[in-house]
Amino acid sequence: MKTAIHRMVTATAFAAALVAGTAHAQDIKIGYNADMSASGVAELGVAGRWGFEAAIEDINKAGGVMGRKLVPVIRDDLGTPPKSIQNMTELIDNEKVAAVVGPANSGNALAWLHIPQQKKIPVVVPIATGTEITTRYAKEPQNYLYRVSMVDREQVALLGAYAAKASKDKKIAILADSTGYGQGGIKDATDILALHNIKPVAVEKYGPKDTDITSQLSKIKAAGADTVIVYGIADGTAQVLRSMEKINYMPTTLGTWGNLSGLLPKMAGGKLAEHLILAASTTEDTNAKTKELGQRVRKNFPTLTTFPCAAQAYDSVMLIAAAMKQANSTDGEKVAAALENVSGVQGVIKTYNKPFSKQSHEGLDVSDFYLARWKGDAPGRYEDAVTKALTPADLKK
Repeated sequence: MKTAIHRMVTATAFAAALVAGTAHAQDIKIGYNADMSASGVAELGVAGRWGFEAAIEDINKAGGVMGRKLVPVIRDDLGTPPKSIQNMTELIDNEKVAAVVGPANSGNALAWLHIPQQKKIPVVVPIATGTEITTRYAKEPQNYLYRVSMVDREQVALLGAYAAKASKDKKIAILADSTGYGQGGIKDATDILALHNIKPVAVEKYGPKDTDITSQLSKIKAAGADTVIVYGIADGTAQVLRSMEKINYMPTTLGTWGNLSGLLPKMAGGKLAEHLILAASTTEDTNAKTKELGQRVRKNFPTLTTFPCAAQAYDSVMLIAAAMKQANSTDGEKVAAALENVSGVQGVIKTYNKPFSKQSHEGLDVSDFYLARWKGDAPGRYEDAVTKALTPADLKK
């Protein structure tokens, strides 16, 4: 699949570069920087890219921003911090973009946060979930990093609330990959469970490339866990599910939204993929707007499964455009300040009424999330007796 994605991205990125190269002086360039070909999150980056472009298309059809056309400038960061840093420098210094949407990898974002902060260029992150992305510069007079995605601690608040009610004896285990992403998840999950007066009966780690996780799962099983929170992305989680099947141990299994990737059913099989209950910000069956966007994105990306990335990128652009209109300017400092005051912005996930403030640059929080489950070749909303019993008071964070 990576090869197919790489061919498609190479061709379309070249076309986008041609468009950007012929942009008129009065046009407003918006950058997109994410992995679209190289790592396990490339599928997320491609989905985000097409949601990004769909939003620009809709804005231009409606007259643009201040009567000016938006022009996308696309860069593939290949899943590596050095390339992502290079892209950000080129987008800001050479392409003179007014704002950037991206990336897909939290590690890449953390590597270049200082660049837009110093250059005063607003960035809205539509995929990467690392908590520090929007908080590193929170105490500065103006923080230029915003997000419309499922920040780690917020989604764990939902998973933790479900786990606390689903586990009969409050015997919950945490299983996470050994990357920085997974280890941050262990801390968040442990902290959230503590708010429910629950201490994990086991905490285990696995390598992101491990194919046999039966040893860790055997320890979790021996500890009596009837519920397991798995913190990793789709390819690793697929190996967890396969290992569960090997030892005939299928506890209630919860996962993060990175498991919306089509790699999960591809690697684990449809039946095992359906065993995982995961957090989501939206799915295509949420409303008429999400359904329509999914259909549009599939014209460019027929194998789309990571729909939330497309929706979050779409909404990110809508918020940037609304801020420019409110500021009546593309000046980075003015646009960043306006993002903290925009309201009534129609997205596909929701209508955004002052989603950001000086204190918080997170456009989505746990109250926007719900649980989903794979069914066939697409994920959809999941409900059971536990989800119906959850109340706002249960969503501790």
